[in-house]
Amino acid sequence: MTKPVKVRFAPSPTGLLHVGNVRTALVNWLFCRKYNGTFLLRLDDTDAVRSTEAFAEAIERDLLWLGLDWDEKACQSDRFDRYNEAVETLKADGRLYPCYETGQELDLKRKVQLGQGKPPVYDRAGLNLSDGDIAALEAEGRKAHWRFKLDLPARVAWDDLVKGPLSFDMAALSDPILIREDGSFLYTLPSVVDDIDFGITHIMRGEDHATNSAVQAQLFEALGGHIPFFAHFSLLTGAGGEGLSKRLGTASIQSYREEMGLEAMSINSLLSRLGSSEAIEPMLSLEPLVAGFDFSKYSRSTAKFDPKDLEILNAKILHNTDYAAVSDRLENVDEALWNICRKNINKLSDINELNLIVKGPIQPVITDQDFANQAADLLPDAPWDDATWKVWTTAVKEATGAKGKALFMPLRQAVTGMDHGPEMGALLPLIDPEIVKARLQGKAA
Repeated sequence: MTKPVKVRFAPSPTGLLHVGNVRTALVNWLFCRKYNGTFLLRLDDTDAVRSTEAFAEAIERDLLWLGLDWDEKACQSDRFDRYNEAVETLKADGRLYPCYETGQELDLKRKVQLGQGKPPVYDRAGLNLSDGDIAALEAEGRKAHWRFKLDLPARVAWDDLVKGPLSFDMAALSDPILIREDGSFLYTLPSVVDDIDFGITHIMRGEDHATNSAVQAQLFEALGGHIPFFAHFSLLTGAGGEGLSKRLGTASIQSYREEMGLEAMSINSLLSRLGSSEAIEPMLSLEPLVAGFDFSKYSRSTAKFDPKDLEILNAKILHNTDYAAVSDRLENVDEALWNICRKNINKLSDINELNLIVKGPIQPVITDQDFANQAADLLPDAPWDDATWKVWTTAVKEATGAKGKALFMPLRQAVTGMDHGPEMGALLPLIDPEIVKARLQGKAA
């Protein structure tokens, strides 16, 4: 990179972050960190009705939980004066013009064009309005919306970092509306002004924004800015190809953290590789994802997100996680229990159930009380160690004739209340002998 890298993640605080926009944040962050760049968190909060402080805080909380920190932060709601300056510049240069059609009238125009086999491109009728026309329309109570006049004829082209060469015929696009009738800004103008003012060098987002990028490229030039590099990666859909909803909270990061109890790195591990040629692997930290980041590995095909993949990755991550990395999130779970039980958990909270096996109380499962009584009488003397289970089961086998599953399963069920779990030879020494005796007698202990 010849110029210092600066990227931005620009969520709107109108809902919870979901995996779709977190994937965008992650791609930007990994690229930025690989090239020692600057990561800007920009809250696109110009929608005063739906933007809330609660959602803004939730966005920051989710990003920090994922490990995606930022170097700078900005809020669009603080920059309306700057956007108004840009508006005046565009008006003075003849690149922003008022239009007075209603939504119904615009829909009718589009239907007529389609019926004639023409593309539904705005006919620029607003450019032909005289001062008298405008006065008459405003006397009717109409208010103008403002369109950006595209430079025609022209093609906008760039070498996309993911998709390769892209080119757009601007004559096939309508002049975009930048300002609504109520005077509020649509996304395009504030975004471009911010990208110019904050010196954004690379814009990375979903492929559904590619056409927007072509329009914005002309707006960058109209405002005297430098056009950034673009990267448009494949869209992320649900497992069945459905879209991901932000406002409904579907697949929200908050729900994966708080309701499902997933690890942040399970999400990072999956989202960093979706749409990539690289295999999805359980990563314990972001560092290897940064080191291995490469746009050339990204595919042009749609990437499907399946929550089941998250669960699988989550379990694998925990199986390989050292006690020190989770000790501050555990209550009354010591390192010995963690090392014995971590291979048997799918999410961190599962360790609490296994901890209960050691410390009680649990309800034992007794299928044959006479067998359990014999086993209790044959318990080795304390202290117990890793050999105690083998010594005990050998003694029970010789006394009862039970072997295989008929020997081991009743003992496991009586001692743990479960028919599966950690290796008993390692687990048994962690349990107080008196508790084991009580459970063999059918008592909750």
